[in-house]
Amino acid sequence: MSTVQEIETALDRLPPEQLREVGDWIAARLMPASTPPMLAALDEGIHSLKAEPTVPAKEVYKKIKE
Repeated sequence: MSTVQEIETALDRLPPEQLREVGDWIAARLMPASTPPMLAALDEGIHSLKAEPTVPAKEVYKKIKE
């Protein structure tokens, strides 16, 4: 397979389970490997979401318009 169109055609023929496998494989190739600083930042973000109040998106959009 040499073109994106040929790959898309082949993907259209796959059953959902195999398509998910290919998607996971592509995602793994595109995402950088986890690093300690990245994992620490994710942990900090998760902790922040649990510990701090959040603002609904509608309120944010309203404040932006103001």
